[in-house]
Amino acid sequence: MATERPAAVEQHTIYQIPHDERHGTFRDLFTIWFGSNIMMLTIVTGALATTVFKLDFLASLLAIAIGNFVGAIFMALHAAQGPRLGVPQMVQTRGQFGSMGAVLVVGIVIIMYVGFLASNIVLGGQSLHSIIPGVDEKLFIILIAAISVVATIFGHDLIHAYTRFLTFASGAALALTFIWMIFVHGLPAGVLRMNGFTIAGFCSMISVGALWQIAYAPYVSDYTRYMPHDTGAVPAFWASYLGCSLGSILPMILGALLGLVAANGDPVTGLTAYTGAAAIPIVLVFSVGIAGTNAMNLYCGVLSTITLLHTFAPQWRAGPAARIVTAIVITLIGLGIALFAAGNFLETYTNFILLLLYVLVPWTAINLVDYYLVRHGNYEVESFFTAAGGVYGRYNRLAIGCYLFGIVIQLPFVDTALYTGPIARMLGGIDLSWIVGLAVVSPVYYVLAKRHAPRLAAA
Repeated sequence: MATERPAAVEQHTIYQIPHDERHGTFRDLFTIWFGSNIMMLTIVTGALATTVFKLDFLASLLAIAIGNFVGAIFMALHAAQGPRLGVPQMVQTRGQFGSMGAVLVVGIVIIMYVGFLASNIVLGGQSLHSIIPGVDEKLFIILIAAISVVATIFGHDLIHAYTRFLTFASGAALALTFIWMIFVHGLPAGVLRMNGFTIAGFCSMISVGALWQIAYAPYVSDYTRYMPHDTGAVPAFWASYLGCSLGSILPMILGALLGLVAANGDPVTGLTAYTGAAAIPIVLVFSVGIAGTNAMNLYCGVLSTITLLHTFAPQWRAGPAARIVTAIVITLIGLGIALFAAGNFLETYTNFILLLLYVLVPWTAINLVDYYLVRHGNYEVESFFTAAGGVYGRYNRLAIGCYLFGIVIQLPFVDTALYTGPIARMLGGIDLSWIVGLAVVSPVYYVLAKRHAPRLAAA
């Protein structure tokens, strides 16, 4: 079995990883998801509970925990696919949607990666500016982007090594923040009684937590495909589940608390104000953490972009040079968005993550049902890379139809600033769309796949 080489530039792109180059253990899955989640964007997401949804602290804590623990189930179920198939998640999606049919999903996922990339760049720049106000915030935004693209150029092994470091560094910074806020600075009297409880706000925050986890689903195989083929599905699930859920819940709780006590509910400035002399090392660690997470977003965005381009040029054999050039181009796009959106970041980000909820839910339902219940993990990987899609064809109309149906079926339950569905309005603004999407698409796809494509079940 090969060993990790974090100092070497990765040579693979979207193609199956040979068995003699597999390395790592399931424990690496805990650190990559725990370490990468402890960052400013997670803190800001947690602040939505108290700043946007106006929940009190205890209701925020409960909603954050429920949403993340439930959503992480679907995220972690994807972990077994990487060791089994050895390819990125979006390449594997061709097995459900066909070579051309997967283009829709891959395109949406690329937009997601660029969105998270831009969001992280903005927060990284704002965080550094909060402790070094004499430097233009835009220069810090550019710095975070540059660090992210360098890590992406080296690739998979460096990103894994980086998140192992962040597991300890960011974990320690998070613990120090809680200790400093509570025992050194002190919290305002009656902080637990600030705001209140509304069922609409509570359900909305559960949805945000669940989406945070489901949004990682298109990432998972990208970081398990180098693992040995015999890596157990159960330990891979639990390592991913605990790493991603705990790594998200803890900083989100901090964000909810900062949303209550910070001036104007701004968690970035609140973090600086409430950590005093410890602010500089804490913010530096969280900002460095953003660069690491950004490298993950960028790396997966690059693999997805190459997958998309390969669909239209299947004879092209993308190598490390293509990965590096693609990373630079995507970084420039994300940087442009970051510089444009920095002024009204929180509103833009809230609308962005709600949009993701509606388009990722039916994909993860179809992907997991197909992998575990229809094909039982048996796929012909060679077909993923053929022009005509091999045994999966160019289009799987059944999967595409279920995916579009999954988006449409959620619309009556949607509650956003741009659109509120009739059922959501009737329920007083409670958004149940993601639950409906999972509950409806999963059995519909399973029944139709078994009835109309029996050969798939026997593949």
